[in-house]
Amino acid sequence: MNKPSDEKDFVAAPAPNEEVLREAPPKPPRARVEDAVEQEAPREKLERKRDYLEGFLQKKPESAGPGGAGSELQEAVVAALKEIYDPEIPVNIYDLGLIYGVEVDDEADVTVTMTLTTPHCPVAETMPGEVELRAASVPGVRDAEVNLVWDPPWGPDKMTDEARLELGML
Repeated sequence: MNKPSDEKDFVAAPAPNEEVLREAPPKPPRARVEDAVEQEAPREKLERKRDYLEGFLQKKPESAGPGGAGSELQEAVVAALKEIYDPEIPVNIYDLGLIYGVEVDDEADVTVTMTLTTPHCPVAETMPGEVELRAASVPGVRDAEVNLVWDPPWGPDKMTDEARLELGML
């Protein structure tokens, strides 16, 4: 009996890593126009969907101790300093730009670096003392110290926009 060469008497066993198919796999569904995903317009594609930095920028720095940048104690000291007004100008000294820095260390000691509008300011003798007293009176502050500096010199560019608006400079 002669068999054609493409017919075989035997069926080879599948390899151990081969999957055995008992029946033909189902045909995939045909693509239809209605099922197509709508393409975004180029303008929509370029617009930001979500501001990923928003939450990051609003988060306050984490602090191990009572002090540090962004701590509640530092914010309380800044709020207390915003209650001190320059006697010649109806703006608080913080918005006026006279406070260059408020540092609170881990032992709750506050160091305020500040300047005055001019070295011959009429409140040159009393203003640093008042700032020190006001900073030291904040609950939680152990001690306060004021460093009066003249460099960099104060100028109107150091004022906040609120101060400029109050003085009619905007």
